[in-house]
Amino acid sequence: MTRLIWKAALALVLSASFACAQNTSLTALNDDYQAVGWEAVGKLNLGGGFCTGTLIAPDLVLSAAHCVYDRRGQLRAANRITFNAGFRNGDVAASRKIAQVVAHAGFKPLEPLTGQNVIYDVALLRLSEPIPTHVIDPFILHGESVRPGAVSVVSYGQGRENLQSRQRKCGLLERHDNLLVFDCDVTFGSSGAPVFSHMNGRGRILSVISGGIRTTSGEQVAVGPHLPGVVADLKRALKANTRGPVAKIRRLGVGQTGNTGAKFVKAN
Repeated sequence: MTRLIWKAALALVLSASFACAQNTSLTALNDDYQAVGWEAVGKLNLGGGFCTGTLIAPDLVLSAAHCVYDRRGQLRAANRITFNAGFRNGDVAASRKIAQVVAHAGFKPLEPLTGQNVIYDVALLRLSEPIPTHVIDPFILHGESVRPGAVSVVSYGQGRENLQSRQRKCGLLERHDNLLVFDCDVTFGSSGAPVFSHMNGRGRILSVISGGIRTTSGEQVAVGPHLPGVVADLKRALKANTRGPVAKIRRLGVGQTGNTGAKFVKAN
């Protein structure tokens, strides 16, 4: 993708709405060897849909804010959400109910998912019971330093929701303030998938997939938030026992059967 094309795509993201997303064209992690090390990435069952979530502490799951609202615009009841870590064809490394949900206060469910909204499209979910680190080792966040380069994505998606899939290599193209732009292949399904950097050994979570746009040439870019600041805000909100805003939301980004009704937009 040329710099001119993705710059045009970025300009559109900053001013227009786009579809919630999930990675596609991935390699299925369908055996123990392929799946080892990725058990902290799990399927977040939402009681009528699903997203991808990632364990970042023994009792905390990271996902996208738009995942934690139902189709009526209500914050999903925590006790109706289940995190199935390492879910593969009905087997799980660990399963927990959710005790508490918080979406970032800066995320505006009534507004289009523009670039300004993407940077706050983050949620934390507290497990009803921690998963010991000797059972599953949580992933940690990448940190403040962000440079263009190779990343990977592990996710569940519509039509392949029974096991994890991994896009082994795509790229971080640009950081615009706290909005990150990737050339990772995305489509409709399980939003909230973790984007990993691979510096210094085991992957670290650089972002979560929030959405994607298709350019006039037919190429696609994905966008997600820079995490450290918003995750710190969410941890404080959890400690204060606050809840995310309850508002009507008019888009659908979580995986489900049937037509989502969402569309990609094109850059002019």
